[in-house]
Formats: sequence, structure tokens, C-alpha cells
Amino acid sequence: MSGFAFRHWVRAALASAVTAAVFTTAVPPALALKIEVIKSPGGIEAWLVREPSVPLVAIDFAFRGGTSQDPVDKPGVANMVSALLDEGAGKYDSRAFHQALDERAVEFRFTAGRDHFRGSLRVLKEHRGEAFELLRLMLAEPRFDPAAVERIRRQIHSELLRETSQPGDIAARAWWSKAFPEHPYGRPVKGTLDSVPRITIDDLKAYRQRAFAREGLKVALIGDITPESAGQLLDSVFGSLAAKGQLEPVADARPQELGSRFVLDVDVPQASVVFGGAGIRRNDPDFIAAYINNHILGGGSFSSRLYDQVRETRGLAYSVHESMVWLSHTALVIGGTATSADRTAEALAIIEREITRMREEGPTAEELAKAKSFLKGSYALNFDTSAKIISQLVQIQIDRLGVDYVERRGKLIDAVTLDDAKRVARRMFDGGLLVTVAGRPHKLTSKAPGG
Repeated sequence: MSGFAFRHWVRAALASAVTAAVFTTAVPPALALKIEVIKSPGGIEAWLVREPSVPLVAIDFAFRGGTSQDPVDKPGVANMVSALLDEGAGKYDSRAFHQALDERAVEFRFTAGRDHFRGSLRVLKEHRGEAFELLRLMLAEPRFDPAAVERIRRQIHSELLRETSQPGDIAARAWWSKAFPEHPYGRPVKGTLDSVPRITIDDLKAYRQRAFAREGLKVALIGDITPESAGQLLDSVFGSLAAKGQLEPVADARPQELGSRFVLDVDVPQASVVFGGAGIRRNDPDFIAAYINNHILGGGSFSSRLYDQVRETRGLAYSVHESMVWLSHTALVIGGTATSADRTAEALAIIEREITRMREEGPTAEELAKAKSFLKGSYALNFDTSAKIISQLVQIQIDRLGVDYVERRGKLIDAVTLDDAKRVARRMFDGGLLVTVAGRPHKLTSKAPGG
């Protein structure tokens, strides 16, 4: 998430301590959630968790499209839209709009990911009508006033300029561009130093008109609100949007350049490494087994094989991470680390060795049992605040897992056998790794597949 998306969270900081506490009030455990599937009078479907003990109303939603709908020659449009929606809407200019948000302690954010444009809003229930009207204005009538556009453009340009000297950003951007050349996933989410200055107000308006539509909209709400009132709010916020978006088709893709390594010369004492390969799609029957294997390999933080071998045993890096990424048109396993230039080659060799060992041997029975226990027990942490609950519920809808997934998940994990895990491990990282390194690593050079 960019710094500009994150700034939308700061509204709640202006409210009283009591109000701020309400936004993080604990809610029932995940398995105790009662999720209602509701439909507004206008036909907008949403998942609702009624919680009368929490005196707020919160909404999370996602439009299809995301940065994959940026113009080919102008990446960064969706990200700029996400940073501008609170900079004036309807009759309010930027200053008046900020004041209206602050007076009601409205907490919100917008983010543009590769597949979806997401938004959320939280407000005390007594201000919900006014807050949801402000949300409607942001989505349906954003002003994109020239002064605000230029101010946000300068901020984004400054952030992009800083990233040109950050090895982690350089390696990550290179990884995506090498993995998905000529594909929307390969374009920089925040745009480039060349593209951002060329984005026009007409580009911003066109993106909003094409992407903000009711078709494919995913919504979740939580708080002290009835289904009837929730339905009315849904229609008030989204009812005036287009029924269907005008999205460009995005092809399914598989990461390219697997087996390659690209070393990018950056004059810094450390080197940043990004590594990744083909993953397993979210709707694949083997996904849960792959998810468990991934936790054991590198997703389990302090308990993972990569953490143990790279940091604990050899002290090669402060951290090493690796995770599964599933998008609408591809699936990946991707990770990274940063280490001193003279030990980068050693760290990368250990990472590649552990990935090969997982693929060839799979997990042990003890690792599998511990991973299952952790993944089931820690899942409730994703549902301990209202914000987390509705974010999870929207993601479950995006992934088409069903309203009962929260209840079924533990059984799906339990059903994975050691034989399943070993078989699925052989599917992971199929085709090898694409590696990008930014820095001046000793005795480590670029290589082609098989080199």
C-alpha cells in the first residue's frame, strides 16, 4: 500500500480517545460470527455481521479492475485516483471535504491493487448517514480539481524518485516487469517517473467511470445496523454507479524468465533479493496443502525453514520472507531478503537449496502437524477487530470461497495428509525461480535459464 493510500486512515486520529477506542473494539471470535447475506432493494448483495454491542458501522468493498485497467502507456492512474478521492467531491472542495470528514471522525482508505480497487469506511453509528453520503460523493462525484491533482502528483512523483535509490523497490519492480512482460501485472502499480507527469484529469475521470460499477462489486458491513438499514445505505452509496464496468480483458499469465537471475547495479552496501516462481491458484483443490507447505518453508516467520537457515543458523540476514500470492489471472510463490553484499550469494544459495529440498522431500510429519495447529489457531487473529472482519469477508467473496468458509477452513486443513503435502510440494515452484538482485553482490552475476 502506498503512503498516499495509508494517509486515509488518519481521520480517526482527530477524534477523541473514546471514539478511537471504539474503532478497535473487540468482536466475537471468528467461529462465532453470524454472517448474513443480504440484498438491497436495488439488488446489491453484501455480507453483514450485526454487532449491536459495537456502536459503529463499517463497510469494506472492492470493485473489479485495479491497476490492470491503467492505460498501457500510463501506469499509475488507479493509484492516483485512490489518493484523490478525498480531495473534494460534489459541492465540497478539498478543504471543505476534509473538514466534513474530520467533524464526523470518519475513518477511511482506498487502495488500488492489481485486480481490484478497494475502499473502506468506519464511523460511529450516529454519523452513518452523513458519512455514507460523503462516501457516495467520493465514488460518484469526485472533483479532481487541478490544484489537488497537481499536489498529489508531486507527492507521488517524490515517492517514486525516492524509490529509485531503494534496492528493495528496485528489485521488486524488476521482478514483476521480468515475470510479466507485455502484461498488466508487469506494470508498476504506482506508475513511473515518466508516466505520472503525463496522467491527465480526463484519465482519472475515465478510470472512475470504467471501473466503479455495480457488476462484480463485493461488499461487507459490520456494526449496529439492521439488514433493512444496511440495504438502504448500499443503494445510497452504490446505486447511482454504472450497472456494468467497461473493463479491458486481462489474459491469464504464467511468470516468465523462470530459471533466470538478474543483477541490477546499485551502489549500496547491502543487496536486496526478490525470488519467486509459479504458484497454485486459489480455486485449485491442492491450494490448502500448498498453503501449509508454504508456511513451513517461508511463510511461518520465526518458525519457517528459511528463517531458521538464513537468519538463525547463519545470521545472513535480519529477515527473509516468502508467501503465496494469488491474483485473478495468475498464482505465484514470491519472497525476498536483504543481506550484505559479500554474503548475498551464500544467502541465495541457501534459499534455493531449501526450496529444492521442499519440492523434492516435502514436509516432515512433525512440521505438518505444527503448521496445521498454528494455521488453525492463529486464524482468529484475522477477525479480532471490525476492520479485519470486513476486510476478510470481502476477500472471501473475491476468492469465491462461500459464506461458510470461516467454519469450513479448519476441516480443510485437517484433511491434508502427509502424502498430500509431499505430492503438492512437487508442484510448487514448478519451472524454477526468477531472481532479481539490486546492489553489488560479490561473485553473483546475472544468468540465463540453466546458466
